[in-house]
Amino acid sequence: MATTNPPRRTQQERRAASRTALVRAAAQGIARTGYTRLSLEEVARAAGYSRGALYHQFASKEEVALAVVEWVDQTWDTEVGEVLGRGGDPAELLLSLAAEHARFCRRHDVARVIQVLRIEFNDPEHPVGRAIAATVAKTEADLLRLIRAGRRAGSIPPGPPATQTAQALGHALEAVSIGVAGAPHDVKLAVRAARGILGLSAA
Repeated sequence: MATTNPPRRTQQERRAASRTALVRAAAQGIARTGYTRLSLEEVARAAGYSRGALYHQFASKEEVALAVVEWVDQTWDTEVGEVLGRGGDPAELLLSLAAEHARFCRRHDVARVIQVLRIEFNDPEHPVGRAIAATVAKTEADLLRLIRAGRRAGSIPPGPPATQTAQALGHALEAVSIGVAGAPHDVKLAVRAARGILGLSAA
């Protein structure tokens, strides 16, 4: 019986695959050691490529950091943010988002990456600082929208200003994913943290 070989990937597909592998390795490296101590040679090695291959994709370490922020943002939107587009009770959507965020951080081992970059690039005029601020603001806007909708519907009780509640929820989910990274309790504790901040009764 004849076997068919899978089609060979195009140069563009190979380049995209190598870029994704390098960016993911860089994200994991930043989460563990920070940007300042990040070694591009170690990033390339962790991704299975040479340092030359990395510099073929990125002109500088800063460019790598910008790519990491973009990758985290896009991957989070795909794997976690889709919860925001579902119909249903806003409170339940926020609890589902809390659980999926914890799973996302576990799956990609990047719980600390945005926090680390936000600390190291706290200048809003810096390109990396601007990229991080935009990513965080987008997420907080989505949380704010659901909190307000839940309060209007009555599924989320009144409480502190919705803007501050959204900010607190975002920080809490980040903190839980960092503090108890990985199985078995990260998802349960993330949901509990969300319940507490939203003022929901225990399950």
